[in-house]
Amino acid sequence: MIKKITSVLAVAVLFGPGTAHAQTRPQTRPQTRAQTSPRVLAALGDSISAGFNACGWYVSCTSRSWAAGDNTEVNSHYLRLLALGPAIKGHNLNFAVPGSTSADLVGQARQAVEKGADYVTILIGAQDACMGSAKAMTPVATYRQRIDEALAVLKPTGASVFVASIPDLKRLWRAGRDNAWARTFWTIGNICPSMLANPKSMAKKDEARRDEVRERVMDYNDQLKQACARYGPACRYDGGAVFSYPFTLKLVSAWDYFHPNADGQKALAKVTFDAGFFPATEP
Repeated sequence: MIKKITSVLAVAVLFGPGTAHAQTRPQTRPQTRAQTSPRVLAALGDSISAGFNACGWYVSCTSRSWAAGDNTEVNSHYLRLLALGPAIKGHNLNFAVPGSTSADLVGQARQAVEKGADYVTILIGAQDACMGSAKAMTPVATYRQRIDEALAVLKPTGASVFVASIPDLKRLWRAGRDNAWARTFWTIGNICPSMLANPKSMAKKDEARRDEVRERVMDYNDQLKQACARYGPACRYDGGAVFSYPFTLKLVSAWDYFHPNADGQKALAKVTFDAGFFPATEP
């Protein structure tokens, strides 16, 4: 079983300044040539972007990735971009790896550059928070440094980057704490113990632990927003769209009650794409 498991819903592709507050939706901006005719898409991140548990028992399912998948029901960023122009056809690369933390992002960014990616999606950070304890979470300054290093690799290429916010892990706990199956999988699988350990407990120490993890995720998202703004107008942060999305257990895999299932990947694809360079693409 995967030793490290990443966030439940979440990142992506950026094409703009991304200066909106973490809980607000970015404003629509004029499209550029790169936005209308990307040629190579590269998805970077963790198990969410790899489609982990979206079509089988503890395996990646890249065809159902919200970012680079080719499953028509999910309608990923790749398929939405293909509908805008044929140049990208067959050039949907997925370098996301289950269990990845922010420490792995710079290596994935180098892979994207080697393949000539001009549209990059990033969703990373849930695993930085999903450690064995709250004390073991990646420090905010370290997380920011790693994000900056990865973006610095991409910037000389002129790639447009979409950065998705990290999902609200405490929302997952609220959604599943009264579900016996969810509690069982979280416990047996040792899934995101910093947030999901002792899921029925309302003791002050457990409440404080969950609040600390949620605060750390919010701090990470604030750093993503700032790092994207620093990258410049070719970067677009989702404005907290993934973090604030009201997902339920219906959008989560019944294999682990943590990762997005096919419907969750579909929801993620829409909320991120609409929060990026091409809003309101469907009713």
